[in-house]
Amino acid sequence: MKNWIKPPLILVTLCVAAASTYAMMKDSQNAGDTQDTAKVMVKHQAENIPKNESQQNTSMGSADYTKTKQKLENKLGLKVLAIGDSPVPSLAQVSTNQGLFYTSEDGKYLVSGRIFNVDAGMRNETDIKLSELRLEGVADFSDEDVIEFKAKDEKYVINVFTDITCGYCRKLHREIDDYNEKGITVRYLAYPRGGLNTQTYYDMVAVWCADDKQSALTAAKTGADVNGTTCSNKVADEYAFGTRVGVNGTPNIILPDGSLVGGYMPADALLQKLNQI
Repeated sequence: MKNWIKPPLILVTLCVAAASTYAMMKDSQNAGDTQDTAKVMVKHQAENIPKNESQQNTSMGSADYTKTKQKLENKLGLKVLAIGDSPVPSLAQVSTNQGLFYTSEDGKYLVSGRIFNVDAGMRNETDIKLSELRLEGVADFSDEDVIEFKAKDEKYVINVFTDITCGYCRKLHREIDDYNEKGITVRYLAYPRGGLNTQTYYDMVAVWCADDKQSALTAAKTGADVNGTTCSNKVADEYAFGTRVGVNGTPNIILPDGSLVGGYMPADALLQKLNQI
């Protein structure tokens, strides 16, 4: 080959090599861009995937009802004794001096009523909670705080909210021996229906302060005059307790499982009910 041909050949070879190198660099850059794009897309998709329940709860944290409690007390004048989650999401359960309520988490809405669990055979969730509160409350009153008529052969103990002027309360008390004979001990808690600072309230205070409380109660329920004795007593506390746990009249009977019988029930029928618990 002649020498004058070599320089052009060398130049062509260099151009081809440069073009090939450029093409390789371009392909590598495009691949990198594609990978970066893919990473951005994956990250975006991950950010938009719905969180599962546990992840959502973790990010939200536990509910704080402090402001809700303050709102109910300040705006409605309720005394909130306890507040926490209810069986229904987004509703809080509120135990107050006026009973059991439900409220929206922000305290804007207040609900009075019963919650039933459809999937559990219409189980009354509200009554279950009230039963717990009744049993807890009853335990706070000693034998000295109530007026007890004890059965000799005790099988059951019931707590009865009573008023000395109530007709069916008097009927129940006239049959107190029947209850005792069937093994039912009766513990009376005071519940003056007209409320506190009434004549019935003061009369019941006198009965609860008598030396012989049983005789004083029996006499008061027959319409006898009540001696105006006073002392340290739990009449107001028992009345407040009844109001908190759903008592709205007398007699009301708390059974051993915490359920409430609203009204008078003869000894035989009551014993049958107790046997079914």
